[in-house]
Amino acid sequence: MNIKDLEKYGIEGPDKGKLIIDLSSNWCGPCKLLSPVLEKIRDSGLIDLIQINIDENRELGQKLKIYAVPTLLFFKDGQLLDKDIKVEGETMVNNGVMVGATGEIILKEIIKQM
Repeated sequence: MNIKDLEKYGIEGPDKGKLIIDLSSNWCGPCKLLSPVLEKIRDSGLIDLIQINIDENRELGQKLKIYAVPTLLFFKDGQLLDKDIKVEGETMVNNGVMVGATGEIILKEIIKQM
């Protein structure tokens, strides 16, 4: 998937560098914990970040087959990653998609491996 494929859903992202799209919901506890961690990493300059409330964009959720939140999509140079990323022997990202929350240290390692 290319970032340009998401323009029809009102999502515009950079076609250079590392981008994380955070698909979450206001009612989701893990989403509330993950959001400030992602914002901190964004503010440090490691990534671009787009945060989307999936309850307000159900069509996108259906298109991407998002059935759990938080879900993170990892893009590099405008393309969804087409590889898995392991941290400490555990697969955290499957073909550019991670379901569930994690901490700052693991997220930074994932970003490093992008």
